[in-house]
Amino acid sequence: MPPLLEIDGLKTYFDTDNGTVKAVDDLTLQLYPGKTLGLVGESGSGKSVTSLTILRLLPDVGARIASGRISFLGKDLVRMPMQEMRRLRGKEISMIFQEPGTSLNPVYRVGDQVMEAMLLHQPITRAEARAKAIDLFREVGIPDPERRIDSYPHEMSGGQKQRVMIAMALSCSPKVLIADEPTTALDVTIQKQILDLIRKLQVERQMAVLFITHDLGVIAEIADDVAVMYRGKLVEHGPVLDIFRNPQHPYTKGLLACRPRLDAVCRRLTTVADYMQTEVLDSGELVITEKTLSPERQREIESRGRGRLLHPAAELEALGYPFQPGEHPEGTQTVAASELPVLTVRDLKVHFPIKSGLFRRVIGHVRAVDGVSFNVYRGQTLGLVGESGCGKTTTGRAIMRLLSVTSGSIVFDGDDWAKIGGARLRQKRRKLQIIFQDPYNSLNPRLSVEEMLTEAMQVHQLGKNANDRRDRAAALLEEVGLLAEHLRRYPHEFSGGQRQRIGIARALAVEPEFIICDESVSALDVSVQAQVLNLLKDLQERRGLTYIFISHDLSVVKFMADMMAVMNAGKIVEFGPSEQIYAHPQEEYTQRLIDAIPQVSLAAIETRQAKANATVD
Repeated sequence: MPPLLEIDGLKTYFDTDNGTVKAVDDLTLQLYPGKTLGLVGESGSGKSVTSLTILRLLPDVGARIASGRISFLGKDLVRMPMQEMRRLRGKEISMIFQEPGTSLNPVYRVGDQVMEAMLLHQPITRAEARAKAIDLFREVGIPDPERRIDSYPHEMSGGQKQRVMIAMALSCSPKVLIADEPTTALDVTIQKQILDLIRKLQVERQMAVLFITHDLGVIAEIADDVAVMYRGKLVEHGPVLDIFRNPQHPYTKGLLACRPRLDAVCRRLTTVADYMQTEVLDSGELVITEKTLSPERQREIESRGRGRLLHPAAELEALGYPFQPGEHPEGTQTVAASELPVLTVRDLKVHFPIKSGLFRRVIGHVRAVDGVSFNVYRGQTLGLVGESGCGKTTTGRAIMRLLSVTSGSIVFDGDDWAKIGGARLRQKRRKLQIIFQDPYNSLNPRLSVEEMLTEAMQVHQLGKNANDRRDRAAALLEEVGLLAEHLRRYPHEFSGGQRQRIGIARALAVEPEFIICDESVSALDVSVQAQVLNLLKDLQERRGLTYIFISHDLSVVKFMADMMAVMNAGKIVEFGPSEQIYAHPQEEYTQRLIDAIPQVSLAAIETRQAKANATVD
């Protein structure tokens, strides 16, 4: 069949004060009906700019299509009048945007936002549009669609908002669907549901789908063909099975290798820099040189750093995991029987009141954390894993006393944090810090990096004077992989990975002993994620840190954590050594989390394609 959409020699440039940025540089692609093309690359590779160029949604100032052709059913979208382009958007070519929380208008009900496109492009009444929107909500798996159609965006979970965006994109039965990072930062279980939904709808409606992501693991689950972009250029293109079986470009090899794998035992992750080296010539040309992963580097990945540090043998036996050295990876040790936990949480409960009526009477409670107990020993990493709403982030914030504790005890450094407050809590909090999920929202945009780092030092009276604190801040930046000259910059001047490194430096600024990492890599590119995870492990070994690592991704938690706690509905449903929980999960909920992780093996891709072909037949 002929392609629905053809991109030929597309060049999209941005004119800035520092020169011209070639965001998309000579891109050629085709989208076929009933097929999914996966467009892969890190942030800044040009994949999202490609989607915005197709729909002519580029900024009016500074952005331009320098050359190239975008043909849709014989129509040239580049030269199409804007009025005709508006009639085509949403009706013939539709898009699922990356962040549903910011893409949905917070002051309109979600049903009205879905109906708007139908009323604009189709000759139907409002009543007919409402009935069709309810059917769409049911089709995309939103429960109780008759009621949820009148909800506002803030009343829905992240997964439900993403389903609303899918319903909106499908409301006019488009021929081409562009999905721009539709599963980034979603739980692995919700991600799997969204991927299954897009694949099902694509087959049923015979749409051409352009699926944009930085994660080749997600691509293995959904794509028929793969196009890999790097710095605006297409570096590799082919069937998904060929790309995974025999990648040709070093950048593709790096992307495939840097994601944590559940079936591998390693102490560090490879990065894209292990597979390629880049150099920009005076002419502006980018030269990529392939690197070979040496045997020495491979041994470093497998053995550099400490092994697993598990609970004392008596505790492991009480948990149902008697310690047998031969059953664990090399270097695994247990904490000495005489050592006391650095943190003890007992029967922790955090309940939020539900208020209703004119006088806002309490009619019930949301039991966000409902009787959680665990120990953490010095130098360990405890992983807290579970879906959104399970209570893992609330547990971390309650330990930090960023939330009020309903009942229970949190004993850290000899004090029950649930009972102290004021100046004593502020003084103690220096030893226990947190790295938040979203570095952009957690960093003050009005403060420079220097002000952010030295402010915390000044509060806790660290450093002799302002110059000493500045020197400490510069040393911190270099320790987390940034430059001292970055001190004068502001958060908006950094990439996502760099901002997360600043968040780590801010946590380290007061010389803590214990750090809670709350989804600290969930929104990062897989290559940047690998760098940050390696950095956290290096800092732990160098500074003797103790971590609680919170994540919805069991593969990341397994890589980072010595002990793992699986949470569901405010309770810990499974607790034990991370390796053994993965190998022999006791709970169906844990098994569901494991099964939801994208499978990148060739056998899994072949099985998925065989099922897809059988469905089409």
